[in-house]
Amino acid sequence: MDKKQTWNLGYWLFALLLLLLLQNVWQNANQFEVVSYSAFEKALSEGLIAEVTVADNTLTGRLKAANGRKTTLIATRMEPDLAHRLDKFEVPYTRLVESTLLRDLMGWVLPALIFFGVWFFLFRRFADKQGMGGFMSIGKSRAKIYVQTNIGITFADVAGVDEARIELEEVVDFLKHPQEYGRLGAHIPKGVLLVGPPGTGKTLLAKAVAGEAGVPFFSISGSEFVEMFVGVGAARVRDLFEQARTMAPAIIFIDELDALGRARGAFPGLGGHDEKEQTLNQLLSEMDGFDSSVGLIILSATNRPEILDPALLRAGRFDRQVLVDRPDRKGRIDILKVHARKVKLDPALQVEQVAALTPGFSGADLANLVNEATLVATRRKANLVTMPDFTAAVERIVAGLERHSRVLSAKEREAVAFHEMGHALVALAQKGSDPVHKVSIIPRGIGALGYTIQRPTEDRYLMTRAELAQKIAVLLGGRAAEKLIFGQLSTGAADDLAKATDIARDMVTRYGMDEDLGYVAFEIPRQSLLDLPEAIAPHHTAISQETQRRVDEAIRGLVMDGFAQATTLLTANRDVLQQGARALLDKETLDEAAIRALAAQLKPGP
Repeated sequence: MDKKQTWNLGYWLFALLLLLLLQNVWQNANQFEVVSYSAFEKALSEGLIAEVTVADNTLTGRLKAANGRKTTLIATRMEPDLAHRLDKFEVPYTRLVESTLLRDLMGWVLPALIFFGVWFFLFRRFADKQGMGGFMSIGKSRAKIYVQTNIGITFADVAGVDEARIELEEVVDFLKHPQEYGRLGAHIPKGVLLVGPPGTGKTLLAKAVAGEAGVPFFSISGSEFVEMFVGVGAARVRDLFEQARTMAPAIIFIDELDALGRARGAFPGLGGHDEKEQTLNQLLSEMDGFDSSVGLIILSATNRPEILDPALLRAGRFDRQVLVDRPDRKGRIDILKVHARKVKLDPALQVEQVAALTPGFSGADLANLVNEATLVATRRKANLVTMPDFTAAVERIVAGLERHSRVLSAKEREAVAFHEMGHALVALAQKGSDPVHKVSIIPRGIGALGYTIQRPTEDRYLMTRAELAQKIAVLLGGRAAEKLIFGQLSTGAADDLAKATDIARDMVTRYGMDEDLGYVAFEIPRQSLLDLPEAIAPHHTAISQETQRRVDEAIRGLVMDGFAQATTLLTANRDVLQQGARALLDKETLDEAAIRALAAQLKPGP
């Protein structure tokens, strides 16, 4: 039982004892006996009553001599005529006075209570829908407070973000030994901003810091500060910092900081938001007002740092920005090992093979992958999770759910088979392309009638012009195969064309890979437009119409060159293309072994 509950119980016991004492004093001061009317008249006739007081419904008589402890007799009044008639029968009689209190309550008080109850219930439902909460708590912080016992997360549960973990270990060390850091006059950063794509483990890292340090952890989302009433958000910020100061050393974690800390006045044409700006101003004031030596640290997370207000990022507020990026291959291996602790894996399964299938996956994606693979193994009544289960899970996440209900005609199945085999053969015939892992003509997802999966051999951070041109050729390999075999085009290459065009546009406008146009970037920086709705974002470019025409021609040239390269490779290996398409029509899916057998028959293109 905590201190607050103990004090509340003590108050109730004290009030009960005081009530009993007052009742005893009142009874001692008013020593009376309630008697019948006949007994009252008998006392009068015997001369025992010295004084009578007449009220509307009662008679009160003060006795001449105390009868034991009783000094007063009380009886209800009766009509004199009725009393005389009853005296003849020598029986005790009295008058019953009916109480109208209950009737009065039912007639006046109860309707008022029902009306107030209905009104309060309806208003509470409206307030809950609007996120207003109760009257007394509207300005209170909604932060969830965790302590070490109910966090249960440490750095041992965090993998794949070693650099970010090392940065935050210093924060933990400061919370445990603040005097050591102040020995030479240094102070720990007031705020640490975790920046990275969604699902990379920013919130998990913050909880791990609190779990390792063993201090109270205040967790709240940036959107929970903003309300429909102006000033509520600022009040909640004040209340949050007041609670944290009383429990220092402590950690305040504000998730999705961009919902609260968006730059003020960045787009004056769109108007302002008084509530958000007041809340942000209060946050800035609180961060300036507290002393970091008391052990109060603010952690925040965002995946849109470019739209944050510059005042938040200046020195003295969020002094340190920690990048939490998508993991590399080693990081993915470590993350998979963490999530696979509670899963029954096949001893022959190598986590490195699974990591090789998942370039670009975040920590959340990998957790979902392990769960999906376990579900696949469960559905097939297996005792262990094997590599084919992980492969099926990757396909489920990347390409979507298999749609066996989508029945294609024989002509459509043949077109899809040649299309997918065109992608695969162009990738296999080009030196340096990512190896092909699987080819299938089973429909998946919303619009995919088939798919080809390539597995990178290593993580890539830079790509040359030749490698990008190869990617365009692979994307257009399906369209080239359709035109080569059937002599006509279909709508199946719509997504391929869009991706190939995007790569070509980036090569020309972002990477400066066109020698005729020069090493110039023609694209507006994307990050400056993240906060603008697409409908009102400016679409103009700072180039002349003649230069824009040349940019368009360069993009078209790259795409057509890729199509010509794919057509040349497929023409030289037409027999292999037909063989592979027939195998796809028979089996619907070709694995890595079957694809290697086809690759051995390929002839190098010119």
